[in-house]
Amino acid sequence: MLHKLTDIALREVGVREIGSNNCGKRIREYQSATELDPAAWPWCAAFVDWSIREWLKDDGVVAWLGLKNRTADQWRPTTALAYGLTTWAKQRPNTTSVYNEKDRAVAGDIVTFDFSHVGIVIEDSMSHIVTIEGNTNGSGTRDSESGDGVWKKIRKKSLIKDLIRIHPSTTK
Repeated sequence: MLHKLTDIALREVGVREIGSNNCGKRIREYQSATELDPAAWPWCAAFVDWSIREWLKDDGVVAWLGLKNRTADQWRPTTALAYGLTTWAKQRPNTTSVYNEKDRAVAGDIVTFDFSHVGIVIEDSMSHIVTIEGNTNGSGTRDSESGDGVWKKIRKKSLIKDLIRIHPSTTK
């Protein structure tokens, strides 16, 4: 089921900000997946939230998760903070696990980086991971002044802060 999440993120590669930094119709759509009103703020976490929201529109995904006490919309992340995704995951131990850079990443993992940034893992090559990230650019920086779109990136595993893995509910 996680391949469906990576497929959603991959389809967004090439989306770019329009008008100025952190702006544009698609950027506002990503930001609408958070608890904040869309505006000119950094949107890497919003991209992940949006990708998960779109993924949860698939009834098969919701059934795979086995959510018992929450709807998909109550379960999904709505944080605008990269490290807020780790907090979100730790609050859902029945459906998420948190790992570190020493662990092998799998496609569909959410990755937070030491430089307060986040993306979705596509693959792990042991020393590097391939990700899809919003609010980044071709050179790899991600701040609100230089991030310009959704990019496929190759990052050193040493930059990983946390790997968040979504899995079916452990509650019976």
